Amino acid sequence: MLTDATIRKQCKPGPQAYKMTDRDGLYLLVQPSGGRCWRYDYRYAGKRKTLALGVYPDVPLVTARERLLEARQQVADNLDPSAVRKAAKTEQQRLVNLERDTFETVATEWLGKHKAKLAPKTVIKNNWLFKTYLFPEIGHLPIAKIEPPILLATLQKIEALGHIETTHRTKQIAGQVFRFAIATGRAQRDPSADLRGALTPVTPTHHAAVIEPEAIGSLLRAISGFSGSFPVRQALRLAPLLFVRPGELRAAEWSEIDFDANLWRIPAWRTKLRRQHLVPLATQAVALLRELQPLTGHGRYVFPSIRTDKRPMSDNTLNAGLRRLGYGHDEMTAHGFRTMASTRLNEMGYRSDVIEKQLAHEDKDTVRAAYNRAEHLDERQQMMIAWADELDRLREGREA
Repeated sequence: MLTDATIRKQCKPGPQAYKMTDRDGLYLLVQPSGGRCWRYDYRYAGKRKTLALGVYPDVPLVTARERLLEARQQVADNLDPSAVRKAAKTEQQRLVNLERDTFETVATEWLGKHKAKLAPKTVIKNNWLFKTYLFPEIGHLPIAKIEPPILLATLQKIEALGHIETTHRTKQIAGQVFRFAIATGRAQRDPSADLRGALTPVTPTHHAAVIEPEAIGSLLRAISGFSGSFPVRQALRLAPLLFVRPGELRAAEWSEIDFDANLWRIPAWRTKLRRQHLVPLATQAVALLRELQPLTGHGRYVFPSIRTDKRPMSDNTLNAGLRRLGYGHDEMTAHGFRTMASTRLNEMGYRSDVIEKQLAHEDKDTVRAAYNRAEHLDERQQMMIAWADELDRLREGREA
Protein backbone atom coordinates (compact mmCIF):
# COMPACT_ATOMS: atom_id res chain seq x y z
CA MET A 1 0.00 0.00 0.00
CA LEU A 2 1.07 3.51 -0.72
CA THR A 3 1.78 6.26 1.76
CA ASP A 4 2.21 9.97 1.16
CA ALA A 5 5.89 9.63 2.05
CA THR A 6 6.35 6.79 -0.45
CA ILE A 7 4.70 8.83 -3.17
CA ARG A 8 6.88 11.88 -2.50
CA LYS A 9 10.13 9.86 -2.38
CA GLN A 10 9.66 7.12 -4.96
CA CYS A 11 7.12 8.31 -7.57
CA LYS A 12 9.61 10.00 -9.87
CA PRO A 13 9.11 10.25 -13.65
CA GLY A 14 11.00 7.77 -15.83
CA PRO A 15 11.44 7.18 -19.56
CA GLN A 16 8.09 5.33 -19.65
CA ALA A 17 4.81 5.53 -17.75
CA TYR A 18 4.54 3.10 -14.83
CA LYS A 19 2.12 2.21 -12.04
CA MET A 20 2.48 2.48 -8.26
CA THR A 21 -0.16 0.10 -6.84
CA ASP A 22 -2.15 0.91 -3.71
CA ARG A 23 -5.05 -1.52 -3.08
CA ASP A 24 -8.34 -2.86 -4.48
CA GLY A 25 -7.47 -1.83 -8.01
CA LEU A 26 -6.32 1.70 -7.08
CA TYR A 27 -2.96 2.84 -8.42
CA LEU A 28 -0.98 5.95 -9.26
CA LEU A 29 0.04 6.24 -12.91
CA VAL A 30 3.32 8.14 -13.17
CA GLN A 31 3.88 9.81 -16.55
CA PRO A 32 7.29 10.61 -18.14
CA SER A 33 6.20 14.25 -18.05
CA GLY A 34 5.95 14.09 -14.27
CA GLY A 35 2.18 13.91 -14.05
CA ARG A 36 0.78 11.53 -11.41
CA CYS A 37 -2.81 10.37 -11.97
CA TRP A 38 -5.01 8.20 -9.79
CA ARG A 39 -6.67 5.30 -11.65
CA TYR A 40 -9.04 2.50 -10.67
CA ASP A 41 -9.26 -0.69 -12.74
CA TYR A 42 -12.50 -2.63 -12.42
CA ARG A 43 -14.68 -5.06 -14.34
CA TYR A 44 -18.26 -4.33 -15.33
CA ALA A 45 -20.51 -6.53 -17.47
CA GLY A 46 -17.55 -8.75 -18.20
CA LYS A 47 -15.37 -5.92 -19.50
CA ARG A 48 -12.24 -4.36 -18.01
CA LYS A 49 -12.57 -0.62 -17.47
CA THR A 50 -10.51 2.18 -15.96
CA LEU A 51 -11.84 5.17 -14.01
CA ALA A 52 -9.78 8.36 -13.50
CA LEU A 53 -9.94 9.57 -9.89
CA GLY A 54 -7.90 12.76 -10.05
CA VAL A 55 -4.36 14.11 -10.18
CA TYR A 56 -1.88 13.95 -7.31
CA PRO A 57 -1.20 16.08 -5.24
CA ASP A 58 -4.43 18.03 -5.97
CA VAL A 59 -6.20 14.80 -4.99
CA PRO A 60 -4.28 13.38 -2.02
CA LEU A 61 -4.11 9.69 -1.17
CA VAL A 62 -6.93 9.84 1.39
CA THR A 63 -9.30 11.44 -1.11
CA ALA A 64 -8.37 8.97 -3.83
CA ARG A 65 -9.25 6.10 -1.45
CA GLU A 66 -12.60 7.72 -0.62
CA ARG A 67 -13.37 7.95 -4.33
CA LEU A 68 -12.25 4.33 -4.74
CA LEU A 69 -14.71 3.18 -2.04
CA GLU A 70 -17.55 5.09 -3.75
CA ALA A 71 -16.72 3.54 -7.13
CA ARG A 72 -16.45 0.01 -5.63
CA GLN A 73 -19.84 0.45 -3.99
CA GLN A 74 -21.32 1.45 -7.36
CA VAL A 75 -19.91 -1.72 -8.93
CA ALA A 76 -21.38 -3.73 -6.06
CA ASP A 77 -24.74 -2.09 -6.77
CA ASN A 78 -24.44 -3.17 -10.42
CA LEU A 79 -23.69 0.35 -11.59
CA ASP A 80 -20.91 1.37 -13.96
CA PRO A 81 -18.88 4.13 -12.24
CA SER A 82 -17.88 5.60 -15.62
CA ALA A 83 -21.52 5.81 -16.72
CA VAL A 84 -22.52 7.31 -13.36
CA ARG A 85 -19.84 9.97 -13.70
CA LYS A 86 -20.87 10.75 -17.30
CA ALA A 87 -24.51 11.11 -16.24
CA ALA A 88 -23.47 13.42 -13.39
CA LYS A 89 -21.52 15.62 -15.78
CA THR A 90 -24.46 15.70 -18.18
CA GLU A 91 -26.79 16.73 -15.36
CA GLN A 92 -24.34 19.37 -14.19
CA GLN A 93 -24.17 20.78 -17.71
CA ARG A 94 -27.95 20.70 -17.91
CA LEU A 95 -28.18 22.75 -14.75
CA VAL A 96 -25.62 25.22 -16.11
CA ASN A 97 -27.63 25.49 -19.34
CA LEU A 98 -30.81 25.89 -17.33
CA GLU A 99 -29.45 28.99 -15.62
CA ARG A 100 -28.04 30.29 -18.90
CA ASP A 101 -31.19 29.79 -20.99
CA THR A 102 -33.33 32.53 -19.51
CA PHE A 103 -36.61 33.61 -21.05
CA GLU A 104 -34.94 36.74 -22.45
CA THR A 105 -32.10 34.74 -24.01
CA VAL A 106 -34.45 32.33 -25.76
CA ALA A 107 -36.89 35.08 -26.76
CA THR A 108 -34.10 37.12 -28.32
CA GLU A 109 -32.97 34.07 -30.28
CA TRP A 110 -36.56 33.41 -31.39
CA LEU A 111 -36.94 37.01 -32.55
CA GLY A 112 -33.75 36.79 -34.57
CA LYS A 113 -34.87 33.61 -36.34
CA HIS A 114 -38.32 34.97 -37.22
CA LYS A 115 -37.40 38.56 -38.03
CA ALA A 116 -37.06 37.90 -41.76
CA LYS A 117 -40.50 36.27 -41.92
CA LEU A 118 -42.36 39.09 -40.17
CA ALA A 119 -43.44 42.50 -41.37
CA PRO A 120 -41.24 45.30 -39.94
CA LYS A 121 -44.25 46.67 -38.08
CA THR A 122 -44.80 43.29 -36.40
CA VAL A 123 -41.13 43.04 -35.40
CA ILE A 124 -41.32 46.47 -33.75
CA LYS A 125 -44.55 45.50 -31.96
CA ASN A 126 -43.08 42.23 -30.70
CA ASN A 127 -39.94 43.94 -29.44
CA TRP A 128 -42.08 46.45 -27.60
CA LEU A 129 -44.18 43.73 -25.92
CA PHE A 130 -41.06 41.87 -24.79
CA LYS A 131 -39.22 44.90 -23.45
CA THR A 132 -42.27 46.53 -21.85
CA TYR A 133 -44.07 43.60 -20.27
CA LEU A 134 -42.20 40.28 -20.40
CA PHE A 135 -38.48 40.95 -19.93
CA PRO A 136 -38.87 43.10 -16.79
CA GLU A 137 -40.94 40.37 -15.11
CA ILE A 138 -39.67 36.99 -16.34
CA GLY A 139 -36.75 37.82 -18.63
CA HIS A 140 -34.16 36.86 -16.00
CA LEU A 141 -35.79 33.53 -15.11
CA PRO A 142 -34.63 30.18 -16.56
CA ILE A 143 -37.26 29.45 -19.19
CA ALA A 144 -37.62 25.82 -18.05
CA LYS A 145 -38.58 26.98 -14.53
CA ILE A 146 -41.39 29.34 -15.51
CA GLU A 147 -44.65 27.81 -14.31
CA PRO A 148 -48.20 28.89 -15.27
CA PRO A 149 -48.78 30.98 -12.09
CA ILE A 150 -45.63 33.02 -12.78
CA LEU A 151 -46.69 33.78 -16.35
CA LEU A 152 -50.27 34.48 -15.23
CA ALA A 153 -49.09 37.01 -12.65
CA THR A 154 -47.14 38.82 -15.38
CA LEU A 155 -50.13 38.91 -17.71
CA GLN A 156 -52.52 40.03 -14.97
CA LYS A 157 -50.42 43.15 -14.45
CA ILE A 158 -51.13 44.12 -18.08
CA GLU A 159 -54.78 43.17 -17.64
CA ALA A 160 -55.04 45.42 -14.58
CA LEU A 161 -54.15 48.38 -16.81
CA GLY A 162 -57.24 47.65 -18.89
CA HIS A 163 -55.20 46.51 -21.91
CA ILE A 164 -57.11 43.31 -22.60
CA GLU A 165 -56.10 42.83 -26.23
CA THR A 166 -52.46 43.53 -25.36
CA THR A 167 -52.67 40.95 -22.57
CA HIS A 168 -53.80 38.25 -25.00
CA ARG A 169 -51.25 39.29 -27.61
CA THR A 170 -48.49 39.09 -24.99
CA LYS A 171 -49.67 35.63 -23.92
CA GLN A 172 -49.66 34.51 -27.55
CA ILE A 173 -46.12 35.69 -28.25
CA ALA A 174 -44.85 34.23 -24.95
CA GLY A 175 -46.34 30.89 -26.00
CA GLN A 176 -44.41 31.03 -29.26
CA VAL A 177 -41.17 31.48 -27.32
CA PHE A 178 -41.96 28.58 -24.98
CA ARG A 179 -42.74 26.30 -27.92
CA PHE A 180 -39.45 27.29 -29.53
CA ALA A 181 -37.69 26.41 -26.28
CA ILE A 182 -39.37 22.99 -26.27
CA ALA A 183 -38.34 22.37 -29.87
CA THR A 184 -34.71 23.25 -29.09
CA GLY A 185 -34.55 21.12 -25.92
CA ARG A 186 -34.54 23.94 -23.38
CA ALA A 187 -38.00 23.52 -21.88
CA GLN A 188 -40.45 20.69 -21.34
CA ARG A 189 -43.78 22.51 -21.57
CA ASP A 190 -45.58 25.67 -22.59
CA PRO A 191 -47.16 27.27 -19.50
CA SER A 192 -49.27 29.63 -21.61
CA ALA A 193 -51.33 26.63 -22.75
CA ASP A 194 -52.55 26.16 -19.16
CA LEU A 195 -53.94 29.70 -18.92
CA ARG A 196 -57.01 29.11 -21.04
CA GLY A 197 -59.95 30.82 -19.34
CA ALA A 198 -57.72 32.54 -16.76
CA LEU A 199 -57.74 35.93 -18.48
CA THR A 200 -60.51 38.37 -19.26
CA PRO A 201 -61.74 37.53 -22.78
CA VAL A 202 -61.35 40.03 -25.58
CA THR A 203 -64.62 41.70 -26.53
CA PRO A 204 -64.94 41.58 -30.32
CA THR A 205 -65.00 45.02 -31.92
CA HIS A 206 -66.21 45.82 -35.38
CA HIS A 207 -64.81 48.53 -37.60
CA ALA A 208 -67.36 51.28 -38.11
CA ALA A 209 -68.54 51.39 -41.71
CA VAL A 210 -71.07 53.12 -43.93
CA ILE A 211 -73.04 50.43 -45.76
CA GLU A 212 -76.38 51.95 -46.81
CA PRO A 213 -76.38 52.99 -50.52
CA GLU A 214 -77.54 56.55 -49.86
CA ALA A 215 -74.99 57.01 -47.07
CA ILE A 216 -72.25 55.58 -49.27
CA GLY A 217 -73.10 58.16 -51.94
CA SER A 218 -72.86 60.97 -49.38
CA LEU A 219 -69.48 59.70 -48.17
CA LEU A 220 -68.11 59.46 -51.71
CA ARG A 221 -69.24 63.00 -52.47
CA ALA A 222 -67.57 64.23 -49.29
CA ILE A 223 -64.33 62.50 -50.27
CA SER A 224 -64.48 64.08 -53.74
CA GLY A 225 -64.58 67.48 -52.04
CA PHE A 226 -61.70 66.72 -49.66
CA SER A 227 -59.54 69.85 -49.34
CA GLY A 228 -56.46 68.28 -47.78
CA SER A 229 -53.27 67.22 -49.56
CA PHE A 230 -53.66 65.70 -53.00
CA PRO A 231 -52.05 62.31 -52.16
CA VAL A 232 -54.37 61.88 -49.17
CA ARG A 233 -57.36 62.81 -51.32
CA GLN A 234 -56.38 60.22 -53.91
CA ALA A 235 -55.83 57.59 -51.20
CA LEU A 236 -59.30 58.27 -49.81
CA ARG A 237 -60.79 58.01 -53.30
CA LEU A 238 -58.95 54.74 -53.99
CA ALA A 239 -59.83 53.18 -50.62
CA PRO A 240 -63.46 52.31 -51.53
CA LEU A 241 -62.47 51.25 -55.05
CA LEU A 242 -59.79 48.79 -53.96
CA PHE A 243 -60.92 47.94 -50.38
CA VAL A 244 -57.51 46.54 -49.40
CA ARG A 245 -56.29 46.72 -45.82
CA PRO A 246 -55.36 50.33 -44.89
CA GLY A 247 -51.73 49.40 -44.20
CA GLU A 248 -51.44 47.83 -47.65
CA LEU A 249 -52.89 50.91 -49.33
CA ARG A 250 -50.80 53.54 -47.58
CA ALA A 251 -47.56 51.56 -48.20
CA ALA A 252 -48.29 50.91 -51.89
CA GLU A 253 -45.21 51.19 -54.11
CA TRP A 254 -45.13 52.30 -57.73
CA SER A 255 -43.12 49.21 -58.67
CA GLU A 256 -46.13 47.09 -57.69
CA ILE A 257 -48.51 48.80 -60.12
CA ASP A 258 -48.78 47.13 -63.54
CA PHE A 259 -50.53 49.65 -65.78
CA ASP A 260 -50.26 47.35 -68.80
CA ALA A 261 -52.24 44.60 -67.06
CA ASN A 262 -54.37 46.98 -64.94
CA LEU A 263 -53.21 45.06 -61.88
CA TRP A 264 -51.71 45.87 -58.51
CA ARG A 265 -49.49 43.05 -57.19
CA ILE A 266 -49.01 43.38 -53.45
CA PRO A 267 -45.95 41.27 -52.50
CA ALA A 268 -46.32 38.51 -49.92
CA TRP A 269 -44.13 40.20 -47.31
CA ARG A 270 -46.57 43.13 -47.12
CA THR A 271 -49.77 41.10 -46.70
CA LYS A 272 -51.35 39.75 -43.54
CA LEU A 273 -51.37 36.17 -44.82
CA ARG A 274 -47.85 36.38 -46.30
CA ARG A 275 -49.19 35.56 -49.77
CA GLN A 276 -49.06 37.76 -52.86
CA HIS A 277 -52.38 39.54 -53.33
CA LEU A 278 -53.64 40.64 -56.75
CA VAL A 279 -55.88 43.68 -57.01
CA PRO A 280 -57.52 44.24 -60.42
CA LEU A 281 -57.65 47.96 -61.29
CA ALA A 282 -60.80 49.30 -62.87
CA THR A 283 -60.52 52.23 -65.26
CA GLN A 284 -61.48 54.63 -62.46
CA ALA A 285 -58.67 53.34 -60.23
CA VAL A 286 -56.11 53.60 -63.03
CA ALA A 287 -57.21 57.20 -63.69
CA LEU A 288 -56.70 58.17 -60.04
CA LEU A 289 -53.22 56.63 -60.00
CA ARG A 290 -52.31 58.37 -63.28
CA GLU A 291 -53.38 61.70 -61.80
CA LEU A 292 -51.09 61.12 -58.81
CA GLN A 293 -48.11 59.77 -60.74
CA PRO A 294 -46.63 63.15 -61.81
CA LEU A 295 -46.51 64.21 -58.16
CA THR A 296 -45.16 61.08 -56.41
CA GLY A 297 -44.14 58.78 -59.27
CA HIS A 298 -40.47 59.74 -58.99
CA GLY A 299 -40.24 58.07 -55.58
CA ARG A 300 -40.83 54.63 -54.14
CA TYR A 301 -44.20 55.15 -52.51
CA VAL A 302 -47.49 55.99 -54.15
CA PHE A 303 -48.53 57.82 -50.97
CA PRO A 304 -45.36 59.12 -49.33
CA SER A 305 -45.18 60.82 -45.95
CA ILE A 306 -45.53 64.59 -45.99
CA ARG A 307 -42.15 64.79 -44.21
CA THR A 308 -40.09 62.49 -46.45
CA ASP A 309 -40.61 60.40 -49.55
CA LYS A 310 -38.48 57.67 -47.95
CA ARG A 311 -41.48 56.50 -45.90
CA PRO A 312 -45.17 55.98 -46.67
CA MET A 313 -47.89 58.08 -45.09
CA SER A 314 -48.56 57.34 -41.42
CA ASP A 315 -50.99 54.81 -40.01
CA ASN A 316 -53.57 57.37 -38.97
CA THR A 317 -53.63 59.53 -42.10
CA LEU A 318 -56.72 57.99 -43.71
CA ASN A 319 -58.71 57.96 -40.49
CA ALA A 320 -57.66 61.55 -39.83
CA GLY A 321 -58.91 62.43 -43.30
CA LEU A 322 -62.30 60.89 -42.54
CA ARG A 323 -62.49 62.85 -39.26
CA ARG A 324 -61.74 66.00 -41.22
CA LEU A 325 -64.71 65.19 -43.43
CA GLY A 326 -66.91 65.00 -40.33
CA TYR A 327 -67.09 61.21 -39.92
CA GLY A 328 -66.50 60.13 -36.32
CA HIS A 329 -64.65 56.94 -35.38
CA ASP A 330 -68.01 55.31 -34.60
CA GLU A 331 -69.33 56.15 -38.08
CA MET A 332 -66.57 55.29 -40.54
CA THR A 333 -62.97 54.04 -40.46
CA ALA A 334 -60.40 53.35 -43.15
CA HIS A 335 -60.90 49.65 -42.52
CA GLY A 336 -64.63 50.16 -42.92
CA PHE A 337 -64.26 50.43 -46.71
CA ARG A 338 -63.70 46.66 -46.67
CA THR A 339 -66.94 46.11 -44.79
CA MET A 340 -68.70 48.46 -47.17
CA ALA A 341 -67.51 46.55 -50.23
CA SER A 342 -68.19 43.13 -48.74
CA THR A 343 -71.75 44.05 -47.74
CA ARG A 344 -72.70 45.68 -51.02
CA LEU A 345 -71.02 43.08 -53.27
CA ASN A 346 -72.87 40.29 -51.49
CA GLU A 347 -76.11 42.21 -51.99
CA MET A 348 -75.20 42.64 -55.67
CA GLY A 349 -75.11 38.84 -55.99
CA TYR A 350 -71.40 38.09 -56.36
CA ARG A 351 -70.14 34.72 -55.15
CA SER A 352 -68.78 34.74 -51.63
CA ASP A 353 -65.62 32.86 -52.71
CA VAL A 354 -64.80 35.62 -55.17
CA ILE A 355 -65.49 38.39 -52.65
CA GLU A 356 -63.47 36.69 -49.91
CA LYS A 357 -60.58 36.14 -52.30
CA GLN A 358 -60.56 39.82 -53.21
CA LEU A 359 -60.67 40.73 -49.52
CA ALA A 360 -57.65 38.41 -49.01
CA HIS A 361 -59.42 36.65 -46.16
CA GLU A 362 -58.11 33.37 -44.80
CA ASP A 363 -60.36 30.35 -45.27
CA LYS A 364 -61.22 29.15 -41.75
CA ASP A 365 -61.82 25.65 -43.08
CA THR A 366 -58.19 24.45 -43.22
CA VAL A 367 -59.02 21.30 -45.18
CA ARG A 368 -60.99 23.27 -47.72
CA ALA A 369 -58.25 25.89 -47.91
CA ALA A 370 -55.64 23.22 -48.63
CA TYR A 371 -57.50 22.12 -51.75
CA ASN A 372 -58.94 25.44 -52.88
CA ARG A 373 -56.15 27.22 -54.77
CA ALA A 374 -58.44 29.04 -57.20
CA GLU A 375 -57.66 32.72 -57.70
CA HIS A 376 -60.94 33.54 -59.54
CA LEU A 377 -59.01 36.36 -61.20
CA ASP A 378 -61.32 36.72 -64.23
CA GLU A 379 -64.39 36.95 -62.02
CA ARG A 380 -62.63 39.35 -59.68
CA GLN A 381 -61.68 41.63 -62.56
CA GLN A 382 -65.28 41.78 -63.71
CA MET A 383 -66.46 42.33 -60.15
CA MET A 384 -64.01 45.20 -59.56
CA ILE A 385 -65.14 46.91 -62.76
CA ALA A 386 -68.78 46.56 -61.74
CA TRP A 387 -67.97 47.79 -58.24
CA ALA A 388 -66.23 50.90 -59.57
CA ASP A 389 -69.28 51.63 -61.76
CA GLU A 390 -71.56 51.09 -58.75
CA LEU A 391 -69.55 53.59 -56.70
CA ASP A 392 -69.84 56.12 -59.54
CA ARG A 393 -73.61 55.60 -59.57
CA LEU A 394 -73.89 56.04 -55.81
CA ARG A 395 -71.69 59.14 -55.79
CA GLU A 396 -73.73 60.73 -58.57
CA GLY A 397 -77.04 59.68 -56.97
CA ARG A 398 -78.29 57.87 -60.06
CA GLU A 399 -80.99 55.22 -59.89
CA ALA A 400 -79.94 51.60 -60.26
